[in-house]
Amino acid sequence: MSCSGTSTRSTSGVNSGPWILLEDLSLVYSDLEAERAPGKHGHKKRKMADGREKTTSSDDEEGLGKGRGRHILVNRTEMPGWSETLESFRMARESWELLHSHEILETEFKKICASWKTDNWLWFRIFLTDMTIYQGQYRKALSSLHQMAAVQQPQPGQQSPSGQASLEGSRALIQQASCHYALGEYRVACEKLLDVVGGLVPPTHEPVKTPEEQGKAKNKPRKGSDLRLLPCTSKAILPFCLQLMFACFKLRVFTDSRDDLSLGHVVVLLQHDWPQGESLFLKALDKIIQQASFQYENFFNYVTNIDMLEEFAYLRTPEGGRIQLELLPNQGILIKHHTVTRGITKGVKEDFRLAMERQVSRCGENLLGVLHRFCLNEKIMIIQSLP
Repeated sequence: MSCSGTSTRSTSGVNSGPWILLEDLSLVYSDLEAERAPGKHGHKKRKMADGREKTTSSDDEEGLGKGRGRHILVNRTEMPGWSETLESFRMARESWELLHSHEILETEFKKICASWKTDNWLWFRIFLTDMTIYQGQYRKALSSLHQMAAVQQPQPGQQSPSGQASLEGSRALIQQASCHYALGEYRVACEKLLDVVGGLVPPTHEPVKTPEEQGKAKNKPRKGSDLRLLPCTSKAILPFCLQLMFACFKLRVFTDSRDDLSLGHVVVLLQHDWPQGESLFLKALDKIIQQASFQYENFFNYVTNIDMLEEFAYLRTPEGGRIQLELLPNQGILIKHHTVTRGITKGVKEDFRLAMERQVSRCGENLLGVLHRFCLNEKIMIIQSLP
């Protein structure tokens, strides 16, 4: 049975619910040099038939990722029977490969599958898709996922044993986003994950990090591309979607070209899992300082992290370099289309100061709720920010 197929039962007898196999994003906040290091998942440009360039993955060839010995990571607290589940998936993969290693075995196995009508077994289809993802055959996996999405519709209100709203019906969409990300197709990945986020309900309060989760950023970087098993719940999938969205913008933002809109999105998303992304936030500040200006009119709608607010307030001071920040709606229009007198300039500064004071009072807001609104309200703008 697939490790992310139908509900599994742990050795302790607790029903652990459905799981989903996705790209592991534990190192998403690592520095860019590590991201581009040899052995990491590579992307390259390839000309399309119409002359446009298309980003392709080093795994974009049939079977290239097979047998790479990828790790599947789990949160052991959330999955009490993790060892048994991973071992079952390994045995299932090896059995499948054995049955397809000889023509006679494969022929007989296909006859059995036909007589049992295994095409109608959803759990079996999920297993085959997960195995394809494990092998790094993302194109093949996407083809299977599109078929699954057509027949597997979300069931609103369905509850998992943990009490979290189940997203098993959205499994195909979530895995599509993960596969498109692995292929370097970031815009499509964002489209898929934002569709998923639209159906999620953010928790009323931020979950407390387990010691395992708090220490994950300290782990040494691993070679290759790992996978992770996550429960199909809003509690687990919303953070994954936020990390995946950040990953889609990460390489784009920290380049020589200027893109304030994407940089603003990254600042908003870096609030999640703070302070794990602090080093990248400081890198973003360095870029703003180099530019000597920054415009992002959604800043006060979605940035509530006190450390970030203090840093941006400092940028406007003489010590911070008097960086020109256009963070208020219509502030740019005021500056560009009016004669900037001493009074108007003073008024803009006062508006900024008052906005900062109001923002500090919002620091206690539920961050996942804020970021959920960001995904819903700015969906079109987020997607259009990616090529």
